[in-house]
Amino acid sequence: MTLDSLITQLTNRLKFPLPGNTAHEPLRAIPIGELRPKFVHTVPPRPGSVMILLYEEEGHIKFPLTKRPDYNGVHAGQVSLPGGKAEPGEGYIQTALREAEEEIGVRQEEIKVIGRLSDFFVIPSNFLIVPVVAYTPTKPDFTAQPSEVVKILRGNLDDLLQENSIQSREITAAKTYRLIAPHFLIENEIVWGATAMILNELRVVIQQTTTVDR
Repeated sequence: MTLDSLITQLTNRLKFPLPGNTAHEPLRAIPIGELRPKFVHTVPPRPGSVMILLYEEEGHIKFPLTKRPDYNGVHAGQVSLPGGKAEPGEGYIQTALREAEEEIGVRQEEIKVIGRLSDFFVIPSNFLIVPVVAYTPTKPDFTAQPSEVVKILRGNLDDLLQENSIQSREITAAKTYRLIAPHFLIENEIVWGATAMILNELRVVIQQTTTVDR
């Protein structure tokens, strides 16, 4: 599978209904133990976007992920797709492009947007995000934003598409809550939660539209 062939097939597939929850649910973490997270929001969710940015490197299709700093918050230290909250007046594509440039240093004019996946409600932080699917014709020169990104990971799409790519283990979220977390392992980092659920929708969409030589 080449980047060009994948982009052609995804461009066509993303025009049609998406698997959404059917793809999200197998990657949803399950609380265990006595302490259970409770999230009560009194305001509507804030809009935001994330980006799955595909590119080709040495015959492999890859995509960047970011590792957050360790701070006092619900998403501390987690691995995420580049993205964030929308600024006033921004559309979801504008948000995804701006955040990709700010967080991983890829200039907006280098990015070609081909479509989007299903909206995703991130319950802990009260965000309604749009996952944008895009690509760059050449390998990007990544630069991490120091205040928000401690490490940029390079996910390999071939690994994501393997039958045994979904693993499961117990983790502790927000240094408090025990969860059984289905996840992908990318560069020895556990990718779980919203990011894993979004990536699994991409995985399912690609499996529906391509025959992958494993």
